Amino acid sequence: MKNEKDFSPISGYVMLVIIFLTFCFSLFGLIAMRHPIFVFPLVFALILIPGFFFINPNSSVVLVLFGDYKGTAKSNGFFWVNPFFAKKAISLRARNFDSEKIKVNDKVGNPIQIGVILVWQVKDTFKAAFEVDNYENFVRIQSDSAVRTLAGEFAYDNFDSEEELTLRSGHTEVNHALEENLRKRLEIAGIHVIEARIGYLAYAPEIAGAMLRRQQATAVVAARHKIVEGAVSMVHMALEQLSKHNIVDLDEERKAAMVSNLMVVLCADKDVSPVVNTGTLHN
Repeated sequence: MKNEKDFSPISGYVMLVIIFLTFCFSLFGLIAMRHPIFVFPLVFALILIPGFFFINPNSSVVLVLFGDYKGTAKSNGFFWVNPFFAKKAISLRARNFDSEKIKVNDKVGNPIQIGVILVWQVKDTFKAAFEVDNYENFVRIQSDSAVRTLAGEFAYDNFDSEEELTLRSGHTEVNHALEENLRKRLEIAGIHVIEARIGYLAYAPEIAGAMLRRQQATAVVAARHKIVEGAVSMVHMALEQLSKHNIVDLDEERKAAMVSNLMVVLCADKDVSPVVNTGTLHN
């Protein structure tokens, strides 16, 4: 396997002067001396003209002569090379690729929609030009394949365990796994992965409603758990304070009634209506 090698082309301005002088010499000979031999310098000058080309900043030109790779010119400016060289321009700029949302199944089989944002650039022009047929299309296809592989390794979400890494919760770890996967896939094409991350993530439309209700139910259960935990702590504190300061002496039956009332007040999802007892504690 070959690797990229630098090629230093001739300054285009120098060759432009030489071709111009050759062209003038040929015309002068044809007009002044009227000899057909001066046609050859004119034809030679015309043959040399296709050798001119420009290289813009952060760009490169891959040069090939009759199937033989000669090198890659990366210097900016106006240059000239053998007019029989085939020239292929390859940009070295960083590029963004925002993939389309694709429908795949996650680790547990739930259909989800996922898209990736990839920042990449060409590092090895030889590999980009000759190791793959079309390096831009190669990036698109491999990104799609990497996303499908990633979705199969993680669940979208896990309602039973908060410790398990999922697509929704493990942003850093999941994006790192995506970057490593893409880096290995695109290395063959001389592509350097600058950044890769999930740009879109959602349940597929056919289960989105059911999963939303499940998320809501899970949130309600978690909230109720916290409410009950806090209510038990407050009831325990109330009983301790009443007993500590000898405010009222409650038997076990009255304690149970008080606990029941306090739990209803503290755990209810609506405001309670107070009832004023004007009798004794037992009536």
